[in-house]
Amino acid sequence: MNFSWGKIYSWINERVHLEDLVEFLGKKYVPIHRHSVWYYFGGVSLFLSIIQVVTGILLLLYYKSGEELAYESIQFIMSKVEFGWLIRSIHSWAANLFVLAAMIHMFSVYFGKAYRKPREMTWLTGMLMFFLALGFGFSGYLLPWNELAFFATKVGTDIAGVIPIIGKPIMIFLRGGEEVTGATLSRFFGFHVAVFPGIFTVLLGIHLILVQRQGMSEPLGLENTLGNEVKTIYGERSRTMPFFPNFLLRDLLLWLIVLNLLAILAVFFPWELGKKADLFAPAPAGIKPEWYFLFMFQTLKYLPAQLWIIDGEVFGILAFGLVGFLWMLVPFWDRKSSKGEKNRFINYIGIFIVMYIIILTILGWT
Repeated sequence: MNFSWGKIYSWINERVHLEDLVEFLGKKYVPIHRHSVWYYFGGVSLFLSIIQVVTGILLLLYYKSGEELAYESIQFIMSKVEFGWLIRSIHSWAANLFVLAAMIHMFSVYFGKAYRKPREMTWLTGMLMFFLALGFGFSGYLLPWNELAFFATKVGTDIAGVIPIIGKPIMIFLRGGEEVTGATLSRFFGFHVAVFPGIFTVLLGIHLILVQRQGMSEPLGLENTLGNEVKTIYGERSRTMPFFPNFLLRDLLLWLIVLNLLAILAVFFPWELGKKADLFAPAPAGIKPEWYFLFMFQTLKYLPAQLWIIDGEVFGILAFGLVGFLWMLVPFWDRKSSKGEKNRFINYIGIFIVMYIIILTILGWT
């Protein structure tokens, strides 16, 4: 039998018209400037999400949800399943690196003003996916049903419960009752493997379509000061590179580097399982949430018990909720950038938030 990739391509092309996709990729270009490196973090986030899906499916083949089965099933995966410990460690490390890469991508888009018209919907879908990533982390943390996960979930849902009026119903909805029990575990398992992935997949599809249709945004200053002049004198190609194969190959090379980093972390710093959760045991000393929630947790610790007529913890939670909401809607209130003008105040806000997160995270960690 005469095997030929050309014949396979022709057979598929006759049915789905692959040449249209190839032609589109051949005409797609990526801007080149001193900030181009930040473009790659969107691709890294995508790659880590794929790693999450693959390793999550492999873990799901052996994981059993339930108060009496969850911890034991993770023990079985780590001790009996061939390379099970490695898959779990990769899944856990990839989750943390995914949040980190998504956070870097978010701030690079923010400082590059890539949320301005016509990319408002791209920013919104990206922010919703980022919030879902935090939801993935929070829900997945409980699934091993170990001591730290149990009490971290209890503290996290308690914090949600202090929100006026809607807090108690939210807490009961998250827990599946008044307390953190096996019902909470089953509920979080459903969120983690069904609800969140379904919503995330839809948002990711919309986000990728928007990015492909609109292309990659250039930094505001570069676009205004150099754009027309460089295009006129040197031509379009002098400031761009073809997406296929130039940018794609660079993206894949970075994916390979990230995969190696992930393997090193998983092998030399394997994820611990800890002790099984005991609903009647006291909380261990110094319990902390995952690092991406640490700055909020530390802020709540610094707030006084009472601020004017409102409880300090309630004030902090409402403040974080308001800031997150305003951050998501930045394309609609930063009107100056939408008109192609610089807005230094927006940069100062971003720098303050980045420094605040870093400093409070370090203080919370030490």
